[in-house]
Amino acid sequence: MSDEQKTDAQAAPERTPTFAEMTAQKVRERFPEEVVDASEFRGDWTITVRKGRIREVLTFLRDDPALAYNFLVDVTAVDYVGYMQSDPPARFGVIYNLCSYRQTGHRGRVRVRALVPEREAVVASAAPVWKGALWPEREVYDMFGIRFEGHPDLRRLLMPVNFEDYPLRKDYPLRGKGERDVIAPEDPGFVNIQDVIQLRDSSHA
Repeated sequence: MSDEQKTDAQAAPERTPTFAEMTAQKVRERFPEEVVDASEFRGDWTITVRKGRIREVLTFLRDDPALAYNFLVDVTAVDYVGYMQSDPPARFGVIYNLCSYRQTGHRGRVRVRALVPEREAVVASAAPVWKGALWPEREVYDMFGIRFEGHPDLRRLLMPVNFEDYPLRKDYPLRGKGERDVIAPEDPGFVNIQDVIQLRDSSHA
């Protein structure tokens, strides 16, 4: 066997990028100034972006025919205080878990993280892209105090309307601030009619 043949035989075969890798590359190409990082951990890809054009990024992921991330699994958040150093500086990350489903079935999933600073804890709502963002964005607002611009009904979801803090922030005491002593027992007969109407309408959308 010649040296040239040996070299060809020893050369590693070119690896085909995974669907998530292709997703990260296409987002980088489309939004080069917005992507801060794209990384993989145990098979899951996270694309970290600046918050300014997050709705455009999400719309691109949904509408690009090669990607077709047409299912929003969840919207949640993480408080990185004292943990993550980022550029631009950000205390919070708003996380969007997406799946791509087509006629062929499940194609892939990806996680998009928008960096949100504490002093400007506002990010564009994903509800115009996926109606499924309505309820989880309310929960994120309730638990972290992150406001979603363009959300049609941003109210507390789990905590009382007169609650002043955000329980899932890292600086919130584990045992609370004495709220158990001042919040009256929940009225089992109380129903917020706005929630009932919204749930009814979203289930038929």
